[in-house]
Amino acid sequence: MELDWERLNAIFSPRQDILDGIKRCAETPGKVALFNEIASHIHTKLAENGEPEAKRRKVQAGPTTNGSTNGASAAGNPAEDPILLQVKEISVSVPQRKKFELCFTPNFLYARLPGTTVPIQAMTYAWTDIEKTQVQHNYILFPRGSTTPPKSGPVTVEPLVFTVPATAPKEGTIGGSEAGSAAAVSDTYKGLFHWAFNRRLRAAGSDVHIVASDPNKFHSMVRQPHRPNEKAVHVGAFRGSKDGYLFFLETGILWGFKKPLIFIPLKRIAAMSYTNILQITFNVVIEVFPEEEGDANDEYEFGMVDQQDYGGIDDYVKRNGLQDRSMAEQRKGKLQLAENKGKKGADSDAANARGAGRRHGRRR
Repeated sequence: MELDWERLNAIFSPRQDILDGIKRCAETPGKVALFNEIASHIHTKLAENGEPEAKRRKVQAGPTTNGSTNGASAAGNPAEDPILLQVKEISVSVPQRKKFELCFTPNFLYARLPGTTVPIQAMTYAWTDIEKTQVQHNYILFPRGSTTPPKSGPVTVEPLVFTVPATAPKEGTIGGSEAGSAAAVSDTYKGLFHWAFNRRLRAAGSDVHIVASDPNKFHSMVRQPHRPNEKAVHVGAFRGSKDGYLFFLETGILWGFKKPLIFIPLKRIAAMSYTNILQITFNVVIEVFPEEEGDANDEYEFGMVDQQDYGGIDDYVKRNGLQDRSMAEQRKGKLQLAENKGKKGADSDAANARGAGRRHGRRR
């Protein structure tokens, strides 16, 4: 028997200390069953209130929010960083559904409550830790280690998701020392945030770039009732009981916007296949190379995909060679080569550091 982390995370998300305590104490099947029973009881009581959990949770500013800052240790204290750009009245949906102020600093992007000056710890991201950015009407920033959920244990770092309208920012909502420079690119929120993200990522020495969905490269064949003249760049699907959307991007496949969000880079995909093929729907199964060499491949299954989208998805699969095992081996080889180079570079740096230390000792 395993701990019901999905339910425990839903209840105790703001209290990482409680989650850590549960993990430490769940030493026997009896204790695991007890913790799961407690979680089930609390979850049931919360549901009886008829109010979504996200509405009940209070986002606290300061060091006790989530036990650890998303990458904040990489470059010091974000609260002491000068604010280069500040944008007010931004609707964030993950990890908390609320309006926040977003602040750009030389080393961080963070959210804070309106009228406060303290970064929210669980919503603070070092520029060097952000892996991918996906834009449509939503921006998604994935810190390192957050693209796929952990196999076991609580989620320790979450991506940031926020929504901006396709309009210009309201007057008086832009601040910071770079507000003057930002004015030239503030015809739309999209122009503003593209400029700000690219500027700060480049300044941090990151090669991450914004990846955008493109209806010319992939779009759904299912007509959108609310926007009949616009091609949807996503495909509706289910992961378990959760409904969401699959985005087939040039760099990988994104699942959103229900927790946990998932991004699977093309280079990590071993193969794709289809199951439960019915007259109206089918399932997509994505086999993914493991993070650790020697582990078995992971599988992610997305169900209830409309048959109208089969052709577009199959074209994407064939265009990227995702159905071809020989090409999968090539991707795996390139992935291992890149990882080995990274390890070799780290080992070389460590060896150089040790050598420098020995030379320094001899000079003494």
